[in-house]
Parts: sequence; C-alpha cells; structure tokens
Amino acid sequence: MPPVPLDRVEPGQYPQRHHMTDSVPQMPSDPTASPFKLVVDPSLRAKLHRAVMELLDNHDQELAKHVADGFLELESCKEYVELFARYLRDTMSTREGVAYLLHSCGFDVPLELVETNPQTRWRVSR
Repeated sequence: MPPVPLDRVEPGQYPQRHHMTDSVPQMPSDPTASPFKLVVDPSLRAKLHRAVMELLDNHDQELAKHVADGFLELESCKEYVELFARYLRDTMSTREGVAYLLHSCGFDVPLELVETNPQTRWRVSR
C-alpha cells in the first residue's frame, strides 16, 4: 500500500506552531505539586487517552485505504489534521461515539442515556 502523501506543504505556507509545552502551561501530573487537586483519576484519563488514540489509528487506516484505492487525495499535513478534526467532531456528536469513549473508560451506559451535549455547570461564588 503506498504511503499517504502528507508532506506537500510549501515552506512558509502556514505559520510554524510551537510545541504545546512552549506556549500552554501544562497541568502537573503530581497533584501535590499544584495548589489545585487533579479532578480526573489518572487511570480514567489513561483509558480515555488510549480510546482517542484508537480513534486516530482507525482514522489513519481508513484514510490510507481510501488513498490507496484512489478515492481520496491529501494535499498537506494541514489537510490531514483538518480531516481528523472533522472526523472527531462527527464521531463525538453521536451517541455511539460518546458511548464508545464511555465504554472504553469502563462505564456501561445505555445508549439512550448518553448525553451528546452535556451542560457545563460552572460554580460561581462571590
């Protein structure tokens, strides 16, 4: 199977991005190193991370198959990232997509109880 042509971006075509750790402060992995306690259990976060990586791997396999079959052409790495973002958005906007993540994290939630647009409940105290 031929490789996916993802390296056709011209130099200077898109601004360079720094690694996330260069511009965004990262949450320490040790809860005692921060005045804030970690909200998510590290094992749950690891399961969620693994599930998202499996989604990425599946997306790669599908893209490679479509490229090899001549049905899809990718012009750049930028386009690849945009397609993955669209795939992720489309998948996670369905109950089945959210249920996949829940199941991967060990939750057995009936499909009809899966929320695709949960409310964010900010606590504001003054």
